[in-house]
Order: sequence, then structure tokens, then C-alpha cells
Amino acid sequence: MWGFKGFPTCDPNLARWVLAAEDICFKNPIFSYIFRLGKCIPITRGGGIYQDHMNEALEHLGNGAWLHTFPEGKVSQEDAPIRRLKWGTASLIVRAPVTPIILPIVHRGFEEVMPEKYWFGRRPPFPLFNKRIKVVVGEPIELELPKMRELAITKSRNLTFPTKGWPEIRHYGLDEAAQRYLYMSISEKIQIVMERLRCSVE
Repeated sequence: MWGFKGFPTCDPNLARWVLAAEDICFKNPIFSYIFRLGKCIPITRGGGIYQDHMNEALEHLGNGAWLHTFPEGKVSQEDAPIRRLKWGTASLIVRAPVTPIILPIVHRGFEEVMPEKYWFGRRPPFPLFNKRIKVVVGEPIELELPKMRELAITKSRNLTFPTKGWPEIRHYGLDEAAQRYLYMSISEKIQIVMERLRCSVE
């Protein structure tokens, strides 16, 4: 995915960090070594936004590193609208020590390179070659975080969410209800931008 012109594929200091599914990329010691070497951070699906390795991702963001996420939270090979986004990406944006630049990226063609139901309902043992891949990078997404935080605090007072025991983000005065409202708002905005970008690839 990162092999096209303009991306720093050969400089390990500039290459991206990425959140990767623990059950796929870290299921044995060999995979764990390879993916860790490739700057992958293990994330447990269903483990929530406050799992331990999310703190590692926040540290990299605080150092100004490039962190790539797949906000849908799962592999999708269907030609269908962008699913509702998980809140992990939004929580990283809000909790990061330095507000990150949010750069939307969509791609098409990887479903031909590694189709999930290639042979007897399984993926091929190796990626298929001579396939056309499109990677589209959009404009940075502008978020007015101070206003969004204030709105979340105000609106969440009249809403009821099931609680999960999230810690308060004290320096912004965001309790769990305000965080949920804010993460939902940010995720919806990113989803809209990504869907427009996806439609532009067609």
C-alpha cells in the first residue's frame, strides 16, 4: 500500500506506525517479531479504546510520528459504503498530546490481490500479481476540536449512555458521556469524508 511515489518507504524513521489486529498479526512469535519490526502496534478487537497498547499509539502521536489506523476496525472487501467507524481513531485524536493532522486515505484493488474467497473459500497462500490498485489520498480533515468539546459537554448532559468506566479527561472536563458524544461526532465527520473519497475512486 505504501509503495507508491511520494511515501517514505525506505526511511524507518519516517515510515508509519499502524494499529494491527492482534489475532491476525500477532498470533505466534514469528508473526509478532515481523510485524513489530514493521512498526505495528497490537490491538485486541473488542478490547476497548483504553486498552494498554492505545497508550503506545498516543506516545507515538505525541512524538509527532505518523500513525495509520483502519477506522472501520475490520477487513472489508465489498464494494459498499464506508461502515460506521469505530471510536478508537476519534479517541486518539482527542487524547493525543498534540492534535494530529488527519489525512483520509481510501484504496481499491486489494480485494483482487488477496481475495478472501479465492480457493475453497480461503485466501490464496501468496498475494496475486498483475492487479490494478488505486490509492487515493484526500485533503486533511479540519476539526474544530475546542468547539466540538464544548458542544459534547453541553449535549451529553441530557443523554444517557451505558457506562464502561472510562476515566475522565480532566484537562478538558470530559466525562464518559461527553467523550462518547465527542467520539461519535468526530467519527461521523471522518466517515462522511471517507465515503466521498471512496465514491471519487469509482
